[in-house]
Amino acid sequence: MALPQLILIPGRLNDHGLWRHQVDALKDVCRPVVADVTRGRSFAELAASVLTMAEDQFALAGFSFGGIVAMDMVRQAPERIRRLALLDTVMLPDTEESLAARRKTADMAERATRFHGFSDQLASAYLAPQNRENAELVAEIRAMTERLGTDVFVRQTRLPRPDNRAALAALACPVLVACGEEDVLTPPESHRDMASLIPGANLVMIPDAGHMTPLEQPEAVTTALRNWLSRA
Repeated sequence: MALPQLILIPGRLNDHGLWRHQVDALKDVCRPVVADVTRGRSFAELAASVLTMAEDQFALAGFSFGGIVAMDMVRQAPERIRRLALLDTVMLPDTEESLAARRKTADMAERATRFHGFSDQLASAYLAPQNRENAELVAEIRAMTERLGTDVFVRQTRLPRPDNRAALAALACPVLVACGEEDVLTPPESHRDMASLIPGANLVMIPDAGHMTPLEQPEAVTTALRNWLSRA
């Protein structure tokens, strides 16, 4: 029997590099493919574009911004998604203040003469304290953001985030909710709330990780995904 397709959706200003460890490590249990979510005028449009690359039945994992895309896919085609994994993401809609602040950030980036990508300041917010001095890790993330650049950052940052609670509460497939124990951007408590809303969801906290779990602790994330893929 053919291995199941696993669609991996990266986060904002992330590409295939975010999932490189998991793609290599999971090929014996699934057929991983990384989606491109760098173009689109709404999460619904991005979700529809990813569905065009999906088989009739597939497993789906979304990280951060990619998790929001994955949740929209759940709304559009719940019958096609056999398994769902949500990592370091949010299910709640924007407030007026959060959307205005994010769009202000996008405007500033659009006007800037130089795109700063993954700055030292962002590294402090995105990574666990024990990982911030990992020069190789920081350089890898910085290179990923520089590959995508200003236009992608601005486009993704401006998108309003919908309320996904009803879609998650209606799920009936194996669901993994995972988060870095030291994630300050999408904190553990919000993932506990998410998992409590989803029938039978498995909650996994990743030690020694902030927001960038697939790169900060790749083996732990791979193990969590492998266990989720094997659940009945």
